[in-house]
Amino acid sequence: MDCRFCGLKDDRTRIISEHKYCYAILSNPRLMKGHILIIPKRHVEKLSELNAKERLELFEVLQKYSQKILDLKISKGYSIHMNYMPMLPESKTKVDHLHIHIWPRDKDDEIYMKMLKNQQGLFKDLAEKELKRFKNILK
Repeated sequence: MDCRFCGLKDDRTRIISEHKYCYAILSNPRLMKGHILIIPKRHVEKLSELNAKERLELFEVLQKYSQKILDLKISKGYSIHMNYMPMLPESKTKVDHLHIHIWPRDKDDEIYMKMLKNQQGLFKDLAEKELKRFKNILK
């Protein structure tokens, strides 16, 4: 298997910290300064594939670095982002290995300004029929 994230142990240049089950690294390419990835060491593609110990450590490390972003005044807030999209091919910005992004965020940052400009028409009110359907099937 040729996975960029599985090879992290061989290229340690971006690793911030290494733990028993995961790494915290600086993202390259990055979306903004201080963009961090939390990546399980074991190759999995979905959150549901992690065992309990891996999941616990992953979220502990996620909490640690999201708080550091605030404590060190890297930004005033952050976004946490994770995808599972097997329907898309791998690319420079898509890796088929579970990882969680921590994006430092500030008022009127580049992402906010682009979303503000482009989100018109994306969000729709939740219709009563849709609410009932999804509450029923997701129980």
